[in-house]
Amino acid sequence: MTQQQESPRGKSLHDSTQHIMDQKLWLKILIGMALGIITGFVLSPEGVAIIDGDQAMALGEWLGLPGLLFLGLIKMVIIPLIVCSIVLGIAESGSMDFLKKIGLRIVPYFILTTAISITIGLSLVNIIKPGLMLDTIVIENTINTGQNSVPDKRFDDLTIPQRIGNIIPENPAKAQVDRNMLQIVIASILLGVAMITIPSSAAKPMKDLCISGQVISMKIISWAMAIAPYAVFGLLADITIKTGLDALGSVAVYSLTVLLGLAAMLAVYCALIGAFSNLRIRDFLLGIKEVQLLAFSTSSSAATMPFSIEAAEDKLRLRPEIARFVIPLGATINMDGTALYQGVAAIFLCQVFGIDLSLSETILLLVT
Repeated sequence: MTQQQESPRGKSLHDSTQHIMDQKLWLKILIGMALGIITGFVLSPEGVAIIDGDQAMALGEWLGLPGLLFLGLIKMVIIPLIVCSIVLGIAESGSMDFLKKIGLRIVPYFILTTAISITIGLSLVNIIKPGLMLDTIVIENTINTGQNSVPDKRFDDLTIPQRIGNIIPENPAKAQVDRNMLQIVIASILLGVAMITIPSSAAKPMKDLCISGQVISMKIISWAMAIAPYAVFGLLADITIKTGLDALGSVAVYSLTVLLGLAAMLAVYCALIGAFSNLRIRDFLLGIKEVQLLAFSTSSSAATMPFSIEAAEDKLRLRPEIARFVIPLGATINMDGTALYQGVAAIFLCQVFGIDLSLSETILLLVT
């Protein structure tokens, strides 16, 4: 299958992503981050305080409005984009043999890299111990601010077989409302598999619907990315106004711990590429450079997914049916960075509040 045969889907993907990448959006976002922190410090009662505190708080709410719009647009299209991308990735593969072949590779890869990422995160956070360096005043303020807003969540009493059975959504619409991504992914895979087992004439209307859904979703994402620099500026200005630089500085070691873990994961990816592919590591790093800069500056897998697909096809020369199936799937259930971050965050909070975890409890945290 060639990319030229995939119009309008392939052409729309290329046009939307290339226009944004040509604008060096990641650089604009980084500038917005810096300006947001500076603006917040100038306005914050904990900083320069050039205006009254109440006025600064009200202004911060308005400055954060583009950020709320950005997040709203991304959340609005993330589920349609993932569903359409996974369904089309499977439908365009054309055969069950392809799915079996790729499934035997990506499932062990997903499990392995997720386990490695969590292990790296837990190791670093236990070595560096960033939670012991957090300002106790910041802790008290955080508790006082969030004590009435944190929901009381309890684990359910489902057995392991019941949990496994629940990955099949009884009501796909409810899964979307609840944003249960695992159920959504499973439903999308089943839909795609069903499409390649029926006559192509019967599957064509659904395929056309998914093509339209993906193209429309990517167009909306391009609108969201257009306001991303202003969104990042406003959100950082708002949070800096409310907390001051001291609060941001207090979690600097925690942030550096996460970044060090992400750098270690990049080294793992490079090692895997060197061991199992013919792609040069230098070419891989150059191919993903701009996409990674965009991902770091937006902190959104959904927003960068179309750009990841484009980079995989054009710069890394992956076959479209592979890139368009594996990337949406990986962005949903193989979020190594998120797994690392959550592992670090859990131990970090235990350190902050003086909770000692045994080896067995740490291993349980890794498994869950």
